[in-house]
Amino acid sequence: MNCIVIDDDAISRRILEEFIERNEFLTLKHTFQNAVEAIRIFNNQNENIDLIFLDIEMPEMDGIDFLSALLNPPQVIIVSSKEKYALEAFDYDVTDYLLKPFTYGRFYKAVSKAKKIHDYKNKENVDEIFIKKNSALVRLKYDDILWVEAMENYVVINSFTSKFTIHFTMKSIETQLPSSLFKRVHRSYIVNSQKISKIEDNIVYIESNEGTKGIPIGKAYKEKFIKDLNLIGK
Repeated sequence: MNCIVIDDDAISRRILEEFIERNEFLTLKHTFQNAVEAIRIFNNQNENIDLIFLDIEMPEMDGIDFLSALLNPPQVIIVSSKEKYALEAFDYDVTDYLLKPFTYGRFYKAVSKAKKIHDYKNKENVDEIFIKKNSALVRLKYDDILWVEAMENYVVINSFTSKFTIHFTMKSIETQLPSSLFKRVHRSYIVNSQKISKIEDNIVYIESNEGTKGIPIGKAYKEKFIKDLNLIGK
């Protein structure tokens, strides 16, 4: 994760630089003494910043004003000596709030949270998985997957033309697939929401090369599934 530090306190900047250096998943790109200098970096499309360590009380432009000026900010971890800004800061959806002076352990907890969010977002941008079939790895686009079905200690991934049986649990396959696209509708079924032709009487219908497949909606999953749909009307 590419990160920058914005803090007018020299000691605080040095501590952050040292803590960042200890983590192999963090790369410090720039350090700034004030937010005015830092904001220019976001006008440069060649810069790819994933995380900001941001102080609040700074001259010229404070941290809150800086956040307000960004149209599409990356993740932000606030580093401040004052607790009073926490509530306002979280209104800007900051990842964490470090109260100075903080330990390395507290710093690591914050950046681990940021990394988890970063990894999840990157996973959502991937549009394929690889499935092991005999001694080969088969590439399968998410768009090709119709539904996933549990079969005892295996799961069957159904595409329009093929089926892949793998030794996996439903819970594990659910975490591997993006939740924005794949919905758990039953303890034994996950469906590609973009492949649903209709929903009727607690049954999801999906078209395959073998005809129409009816998949039951379990009571425990129905409320969340319906809530996630882009539903118009009542």
